[in-house]
Amino acid sequence: GNVKSSSLAKTKMAKSVLDAGWAMLKTMLDYKCAHAGIVFKEVNESYTTQTCSCCGCISVSSPRGRSGLRIREWTCSECGVTHDRDVNAARNILAVGHGRLAVGIPVL
Repeated sequence: GNVKSSSLAKTKMAKSVLDAGWAMLKTMLDYKCAHAGIVFKEVNESYTTQTCSCCGCISVSSPRGRSGLRIREWTCSECGVTHDRDVNAARNILAVGHGRLAVGIPVL
């Protein structure tokens, strides 16, 4: 995902983010994939926690904004499926990545 470590470094998680070296991880993934001949592309993570991974809608019951960060589980008002916030986001990001692979990633 396109997580910006510089933005996370300005939050309460700054020490953990800087200790983990998230910016360096992205750099290493990029050059190791290039060396192995594997495609490495970032996925836009916008609305991944709010979009239902089953029906694809952004329901009114999904977590929103800074106040929604405390909501760890929510139920989609459209299809009735209960989601864990992180698992739902991971499924949406994986679906976007698979969609890019199915269509093909153009050579830049």
